[in-house]
This record gives sequence, structure tokens and C-alpha cells, in this order.
Amino acid sequence: MTVKESVRAGTPGAAEQDQPLTGMSATAVGRSTALAVAADHLALLGCTVADAPAPHTEGAGSLITTSGDGPVSHVLTCAIDWAGPVALPLASEADVQAACGITHVHGRRYGRPTPLPLDYAGAVTGVLAVTGVLAALHAAARGTRIGRVGTSVAQGALLATGQYLAAATADDEAWLPVLPVPGAAAPPFTSADGVRFEVETLHAEVWQRFWAALGADRPAIRRGWPPFQLRYATAVCPLPGELHRATTGAAYSVIRAAAARAGVSVVRVCGPGETEVVAAPSAPWSVTPLPVDRTAAPAPSPVLPSPAVPWPLAGLVVVESTTRVQGPLAGHVLALLGARVIRVEPPGGDPMRGIAPMAGGCSARFLALNRGKEVVEADLGTAGGRSTVRELVRDADVFLHNWAPGKAAARDLDAAGLAVVRPGLVHAWASGWGEAMGIAPPIGTDYLVQAGCGLAGLTARPGGPPAPSLMTLLDVLGGLVCAEGVLAALLSRAAAGHSRRVDTSLLSAATVLTTHGRGAASGPWETVTSVPFCTDLADLAADPRFGAALNRRECALPGRPWEFTA
Repeated sequence: MTVKESVRAGTPGAAEQDQPLTGMSATAVGRSTALAVAADHLALLGCTVADAPAPHTEGAGSLITTSGDGPVSHVLTCAIDWAGPVALPLASEADVQAACGITHVHGRRYGRPTPLPLDYAGAVTGVLAVTGVLAALHAAARGTRIGRVGTSVAQGALLATGQYLAAATADDEAWLPVLPVPGAAAPPFTSADGVRFEVETLHAEVWQRFWAALGADRPAIRRGWPPFQLRYATAVCPLPGELHRATTGAAYSVIRAAAARAGVSVVRVCGPGETEVVAAPSAPWSVTPLPVDRTAAPAPSPVLPSPAVPWPLAGLVVVESTTRVQGPLAGHVLALLGARVIRVEPPGGDPMRGIAPMAGGCSARFLALNRGKEVVEADLGTAGGRSTVRELVRDADVFLHNWAPGKAAARDLDAAGLAVVRPGLVHAWASGWGEAMGIAPPIGTDYLVQAGCGLAGLTARPGGPPAPSLMTLLDVLGGLVCAEGVLAALLSRAAAGHSRRVDTSLLSAATVLTTHGRGAASGPWETVTSVPFCTDLADLAADPRFGAALNRRECALPGRPWEFTA
């Protein structure tokens, strides 16, 4: 893909629109899901995209972008390969999933490598490609010319499995991962009247109240909590059969009532074309201009030395207050692009730092998402802690959080409030459901969103009932689209300097898969023979053919998924 762009800093009216690529054109050369996602997202940002299908391409395609009139113009090419630095003959989504661990992680619940019947690696890579393009354009607006961005579907797949790869390669003898056991079964559950559903709670006492109300015996409730709690880390959830039998003895209405009393979220598992969502998002992100304070000077973007810097976001400052996977991954992507990321954690540090397996004194999964970030501790429940955040934001370009709905306003740290502290700030919220489920949404975690939006019907094994994948598909994709939205907002800000609010969610990320992910559904998944199936991520990390794509410190971690050249 080649993109021609024009840097028009200070263009009148630019601050009033949220399509920063308006006036640009792009040509998409080739055919792949990665290329289709990238072209679609460029179009959503205002770029005019034309197809130029190539009869044969070595990689997954390329984008060539071109701009219209302007004082500074150049052509930017984004090349998307299949293998990239991985020394294997990868030539399809099936090859990448098999070799790079997706079939292994997705298949853990089934006890054998099982292909994910979606072009998931391609969708992830399409978002990464646009993120690289936007970063290059951001650098150009600050005086640094980048002519080519390169990425690959294999690098996208390795980033998507990064937390599992880190856990599998941590040297932690005390780590005992939860494994499938005979007679145990993962969610979803089924009610007496045949409704399949997912449940979610983050608290053991809530878990106990819910199952006790359904008549489950206490030993089964106790045995079920550890695998349920760890399922995001392990991609398996072997629950005692007694819990499944408890739900088959009650109608769905009774189960929902018990969940409401206990404080558990329950969401029906929807098949293709079905949804529990009240108002589905129309795009992966929303970039909204904030009212302009005419008395405040806009925040300047730092001017970088020319002709080149190592990474396109060098000099950018991000303040991040996030937990779990989606929010930290968004900050991690910005850090990989060169931004300075300052992470706000509670006094004593994020509890996730101590969750096994450990690597060099820190959780391996935490390292996969947060390595290289600076840390400032602050209690956001106090006025002093919130004041610390405002002081950090005063010198920042981006504030990123994934707090529960309403928390930002309650803390007086919402977009409008922080724009007063730092005119020109990009305020990014990475949520679960956004505002699509009303004022009292279910808990916004990966598996519930997969269930409620219909994605579970696309992730199930062929011929099987709808079932969410236990690989964190939306946490990863949600973090990537959040970073993508932040970069779009930074380009909008470059035109006029005033603040932007970016809203993304796991639900909005799901639109990438429901729109573009079906390409592999009819592929010959069980007959893939060109590459071996990964059956152990530790073996993958030790394979020299992956050496150029991984970094090995206390554990194996994916390297940067882009290459930038002048």
C-alpha cells in the first residue's frame, strides 16, 4: 500500500473534523484480510482508497498513499508480508495461525491445536499496518520523513499471543498452569430452557453467592473459582461438572435473577447475526473534537530532528492509568512506536505485577504488556492522587485510561476537565461496551463481549454451537484499535492543536472481526501441511527461525511489529 500525504499544519477548519486523512488517496495492491482491514480503516479516516488487485503478490499486499495539494507531500508505502522476520514459508492465514501459536492457544480448551475459523491474525495486522502509517504521518508532521512502513501477519500473530508466550517461557518453577481435566468443561453454560450464556465476576464472594443460589455444592464452587479466575491467563477453564448441572436445572430467567442478586453479569451467547447489544458502534474508534478554549494556547507537538529518528513517536508523552490487558496493550503499542509512557499505579504497585508465572521478580504476563514504561504511584481515590495525575498530564500529549463507565467524570479527570489542564490533550478511553449497553452495562470483559455481540458464533468449531474463544481476542484487538484511534486524534490535533476525545471498546474492536474476519471460515483448515502446528509456545520461542521476531530477557517477548525506513 502506498500513501501520498500532505502535511497542512494550521489548515483552517481542520480542528472541526475528525477525519485527519481527508484529501489523501491510497491504492491497495493485492488481496488479503490484512489489506482489506487497512484499506477500510484508512477510508474511515477520510482517505480515498482505490483497489488495484495484483494477479500475484509475494506478501499479503501493500498500500500506497498519496495526498493532494499541500506545501509538503510525499509517497508513503506500507508493505504487508506474511512471514516478515520469521524464517518459515508462510503464505496464508492458516499457515500463520498454525506456526505462530494461535491454533495452539485457541485449541487449549479442546485439548488439541484447533484453528480459529476467523482471519484473526490478518485483522490484527491490518490494524497494525494503519497504526504504522499514522505514526509515520505523525512523524512527517513534525519534520521527519518516513517513506516505508513494513509489517507482517506473523508479527501480528506473535503480538496477539504475547502474554501466553511470556508465561510459557518464564523460568518460574512454582508456576502450575491450570490444565484441562477429565470430566471438566469450560463455559458457556446452558439453562434448563436451552439458553447458552456466559457469566462474569471479578470477586470470589460474588462467585460463591451466585452458585449457592443455584444449589451448587460448596466444594464444587470452591474448586471452580481458581480456573475461572485464571482463564484469561491460561485460555482454559476446566470447571467442575456440578456447576454445569446446576445451570441445567434452572430456567434462564431464574439464573438471571440469581445473578442480579449476587452481582454477577450474565450475557446470552449469540450466534452470527444475533446480538444482545442495544446500540452497536459503527466504527472501531470515535474521535471527537472538544470545544475549543479560545483563550488557551494549543499544546505544541515537539519538532523532531531531520532526517530520521529511530521511532516515529519519539518525544511524545503518554500518561496511562489502566489495568488488565486492553488498556496496557494500547500504551504498550505507543511505547513500541517510541513514545514515553508514564504508567499511574496504585500505592504499592499494580497487583498484576505479582501474578504468576514470575520472570525476574515481575509477572511475565505483566511484562508482556508494560515493559519499558515509567511508573508513578498515586491513590486516585484521594484528592492528592488525582492532583498527581493532573500534574503529569500538564506535560503530556495523551491521557489513556480504561476505567469503568462514569469513573473519569467522578474523578474530575474526564476529557473536558483535563483539556483545561492541558490544551491539545488527546484523552483516550478504552472500555468494554462503551455506551452501547445503557447506563448499567454488564461487566465489560472479553468473553462477555464475544458472547453478546455475536462473535461467539464465528469463533466456534465448525458444526459446534456458538462459543467464545478463551484466547483474549478482543482484549488484544481492543488495545490495538485504541492505539490506532489515539494516532488518528494526534494527526487531527496537528492541524489545529486543540483537544480530542477518543472512545474505543472491546465491542467496537469486535466490528473489525465481524466485518472482515470471515475470510478463512471456509478454508481447508484441517489440511494445512506447509508448516508444522505449534504445540508448545516454549518450543516456538526456542526455534531459531523465530529468533529475529522475538526478544529474550527473563522470558520471550514479541519484538516491534514494524520496520520504518526513510
